[in-house]
Parts: sequence; C-alpha cells; structure tokens
Amino acid sequence: MSNLTKEAIKNSFLKLLNERPLTRITVREIAADCGINRNSFYYHYHDIPEMMEEIVKDEAAALIAAYPDISSLEECVEAVFSFIFENRRAINHIYHSVRREVFEQYLMRICDYTVTTWFDAAFPDGGSGRNDDVVDRSMVLRFIRYELFGACIDFMNEGMPPEAIEEAKQLLRMTVKQGTVRGH
Repeated sequence: MSNLTKEAIKNSFLKLLNERPLTRITVREIAADCGINRNSFYYHYHDIPEMMEEIVKDEAAALIAAYPDISSLEECVEAVFSFIFENRRAINHIYHSVRREVFEQYLMRICDYTVTTWFDAAFPDGGSGRNDDVVDRSMVLRFIRYELFGACIDFMNEGMPPEAIEEAKQLLRMTVKQGTVRGH
C-alpha cells in the first residue's frame, strides 16, 4: 500500500507539473489530487524538492536502462533529446525553477552514460584507430559529453525546437571521422 501511495503522489505531482510551474504547486494540491491527506505526503517525503529529485533520478535511471547498448552518435542524441521532448512541459518547469541544478545533474549523468556506452561500442580499441592517431579516451569522452550536454541546454533555452535535434546530431558527427576519433 505504501508504494502505491508513493506512486500516486509522484503521478499527481507530474500531472500538476505539466500544468503549471513548480513554484505554483503545493503539498496540499498534490495530496488533494491523489486523494490522500498532507500527513501521508510527509510520511514519504520531507518536501516537494526531495520528491522531485527522486522522480528525476528515477527517470534518468529508467532512460539509462532503456538504452543498454548505444551504437551511434545519433542514438546518443535521440536518447537524451527524446526524453526531454516527451516530457517537455514538466522539464521546462523544473529547468526554469530554483531547482534547475537537479535537472542538470541528472542530465549530465545521462549524457555521460550515453556517450561512454557509444564510445566503448564504437571504439573497442579505446579510440586509437591507427598507431599514429592515439587519443586520450577521457579527454574525448569529456569533450563529447560536454558537447551533448551543451546542446541539450541550448535546446532548453531556445524553447525546444525540433530542428535542434538534427543540429546536435550533425555537431556530434563532426567529432568523428571515418571510425577514428579526432584527438589533435
């Protein structure tokens, strides 16, 4: 019963978050929406930010689990941007709130996971390709991860235009040349 109540609280919060900004949602409204009293909310969560962080963390984990293998840069972009696009109103409300850092923290984790998973599949030799083209794996991963993260942040700041997804794919493709990561 306790897990059902917790899920009902989360679902009510997400419903309300899709309707209005985070700052305009109260515990009283969440409790009323899911048919519980306020004490039941506080039994599960200290406050709304704690609950929101758990939701973002769970969604990030679910996204990572949905992509156990990533074989292309396009998949990296699709994984991250599709999550944002499908949840655009709720994410937009979180992104433009004082709790933005929670979203950014888990977005970076998702970017790190997708880029690392892709890189390890695409470059089982660590990205060296040829002997004269040795690349520092951590440097390349960091660069591509930051590029993907930055593209996501730009996407959010520009109002999430669909064409940004294609632009991000093109930008990331430019970092790879004929199966060898550019490192110089």
